[in-house]
Amino acid sequence: MNESTCIDVAEAHVADAHVADAHVADAHVAPPRVAAQAKDANWGGIASLTLGVFGLVTAEFLPASLLTAMAADLGVSDGAAGQAVTATAAVGAAAALTIPVLTRNLDRKRVILALTSLLVLSNALAATAHSLPVLIAARALLGIGLGGFWSMAAALAMRLVPEHLFARAMSLILTGVSVATVCAAPVGAYMGDLWGWRSAFVAAGVVSVFTLAAQCVTIPALPPKDNPNVKVLFELLGRTNVRVALLAVLLVISGHFAGFTYIRPFMEQVTHLSVSAISATLLAYGIAGFFGNIAGGFLAERSERLAIVAGAALIALLAATLWVAGTSVPVTIAAIAAWGFAFGAFPIGFQTWIVRAAPDQAEGAGGLLVAAFQIAIASGAVGGGILVDRIGAPGGPIFSTVALTLGALLVVRYGPRPASN
Repeated sequence: MNESTCIDVAEAHVADAHVADAHVADAHVAPPRVAAQAKDANWGGIASLTLGVFGLVTAEFLPASLLTAMAADLGVSDGAAGQAVTATAAVGAAAALTIPVLTRNLDRKRVILALTSLLVLSNALAATAHSLPVLIAARALLGIGLGGFWSMAAALAMRLVPEHLFARAMSLILTGVSVATVCAAPVGAYMGDLWGWRSAFVAAGVVSVFTLAAQCVTIPALPPKDNPNVKVLFELLGRTNVRVALLAVLLVISGHFAGFTYIRPFMEQVTHLSVSAISATLLAYGIAGFFGNIAGGFLAERSERLAIVAGAALIALLAATLWVAGTSVPVTIAAIAAWGFAFGAFPIGFQTWIVRAAPDQAEGAGGLLVAAFQIAIASGAVGGGILVDRIGAPGGPIFSTVALTLGALLVVRYGPRPASN
């Protein structure tokens, strides 16, 4: 060992001693810092965002359980009534891309309160609509609130809790989706049978008013911080892996919603289930979806490609089963419940894929993902509605089988592979 090395080692020991002394000194300071960080976490605000997610997703899913009643009351076909879903999704896609840009100079609390106010207004209009155009207008307002909210949810959560609690906060916010998935369809069908389809929107309206009040109280003033722009979105669309991910979303999610949007007409006209049996089946779908989210997260941690392919292939098989054997009550109930479980693999799978495809522009990529989801929902509602009106209730499962099969094959061929060591 030469002289300079000995000097370096001696200096390192001296530095280590100072570091050790600093650690001893900090040992008495760290607990207050941790306590301050925990105190700074605004869990009330996070809870109010969870309520917002629950209210938005509940309102979005209600038509699937009320479609035939809505169509009969408004004097339109099931396919025409299904365009209430199309309106929400199409407007939501545009809102997800434009709301952050258009409101970049506004306090984020004011923006989120405005979006929740649109949810309240949408439910009120839907509950009192006596024509299809009014219903479509109500659902378009919901689309603005839905797309705008989802494009901002993660950024808001990051400002309400310390960084190390962000994952926990987002997990809490996303439980609103799971609870809405379990509750919206079966409760909507049950209430619609007892008091008419409008009662479900009245109940959703009450929840949205409570949510607005909670957000007023719990969310602090949040001056604008980011400066989103359209240039980033176009740059992301120039990346091949991002385009492939978005195309996969369009195929897979449109296939899912072509079947899910028109599942009640199928159960009534093909399987001939009673309203109580339909409610129970949709409850099974929601509960299975809750556990599917957990299973999807487990698969996506290992391979988002596996999670998406497994979910898409299973739903394609289930849709084909309904197409062929949908007159059987046990087969239909089992297939729809398993469908809910399989759908749980998609959200975390696609979110993981898009973030890894554009880690340097995660927020912009997330906005594109939200837009692609909404466009896919609209496409499924339109395509499924055309087939349902032309060939009957099996049209939904037929569309699903084809689109999901193509989506699964696309992801198998071009989906993300695990990084090599």
